[in-house]
Amino acid sequence: MKSTPVVPSVQASLLMALAALLGGCTTTYVVQVDAISQSAEPVTAAAQPQSYEIRSTNPRMDEGSLRYKEVANYVKTALSGKGMYEAPSADKADVVIDIDYGIDAPRVKFDTQSTPIYTQTGGGVRYQQMPVFDPKTGQVLGYRTVAVAAPPHTELVGFEDVVRPVIVYEKFLKISARSNKEVVEGRQPPEVWSVNVSAEDESKELRKYLPILASATADYIGTNTKQETPVKLKESDEVVGFIKKGM
Repeated sequence: MKSTPVVPSVQASLLMALAALLGGCTTTYVVQVDAISQSAEPVTAAAQPQSYEIRSTNPRMDEGSLRYKEVANYVKTALSGKGMYEAPSADKADVVIDIDYGIDAPRVKFDTQSTPIYTQTGGGVRYQQMPVFDPKTGQVLGYRTVAVAAPPHTELVGFEDVVRPVIVYEKFLKISARSNKEVVEGRQPPEVWSVNVSAEDESKELRKYLPILASATADYIGTNTKQETPVKLKESDEVVGFIKKGM
């Protein structure tokens, strides 16, 4: 059995369609970023405090766990993009980096979706005259009425907004930097900057989202967004690969 050759133009079209299909399968993550800096202007790499010590003030955070170490490594990688490095000892650090992460309790969100509305038109039975032939001569002997069924046609007539409840989970990562000074009269040292990022959807896979959340912080360390800013990221983005690679 001989195979049918593929015409070059057809082959190219198939490859383009396949590439589009594979590209469409890439998930786009929408992350909300809220960055605060005590500086009136964006902090440049030269003016940025360079050395740091990482710790968590959350008493429920186990700094010895593998998950915490994994997140700390993502944060260190993001900080390295700003020219910052881990101090050789706590007393030599310019700032103390506090990290907190987790997933909030589920909540119900009402999602509005546009649903297409279809209707069937046409169809039914119609009657038509059919000739009756003489089997020997082929001459028309007369006509008879025949019922012919016509299939209905499905047509799009519009859209309807449908509101449905959806259970969503907010995954978050919070990074803040404070001056490495002694606590005075119970007051914490002044905060230099902070970046809070979160992603809210139906997924409960916190570990999957942590490198995405850390990637969202990379461009906002030492900046001031003044309000929550949506950031779109994909697994294939360069910054995500950089964060996942780690230190």
